[in-house]
Amino acid sequence: MTTIVVGYVPKAEGRAALRRAAEEATLRDAKLVVVNSHRGGRGFDSDEAAASDAALTEVREQLDSTGVPYEVRQLVRGLDPAEDLVAVAEQVHAEFIVIGLRRRSPVGKLILGSNAQRVLLDAPCPVLAVKAEPELSDGEED
Repeated sequence: MTTIVVGYVPKAEGRAALRRAAEEATLRDAKLVVVNSHRGGRGFDSDEAAASDAALTEVREQLDSTGVPYEVRQLVRGLDPAEDLVAVAEQVHAEFIVIGLRRRSPVGKLILGSNAQRVLLDAPCPVLAVKAEPELSDGEED
């Protein structure tokens, strides 16, 4: 069985990457490895831990509904998220990595996010970069 690695953060870009990775895993009959990496290896305070647990519970519920085989890895070990993503992709011999990108200002477009750039340059496999859709503010409709 092939494996797809996806970088997840509880933001629009993380949700977009997770959706696309689940679609690709379904199409390819692949296993999904969701990586949620926290920079710096520091401990969480109780509010951060609760928010992280809630976000990962949401991920599990979403993936359970797809029937895609998956595992979730929450890494808090002092590495940058890009390093964690590349390391996991190497470890599981990933077919490809899915990352989410946030929309940037015209000036911000000159410089790709540092984590995204590092994944693109250091990945041992192809990388699929997914743009996040703008999130609706209160009162707006789809």
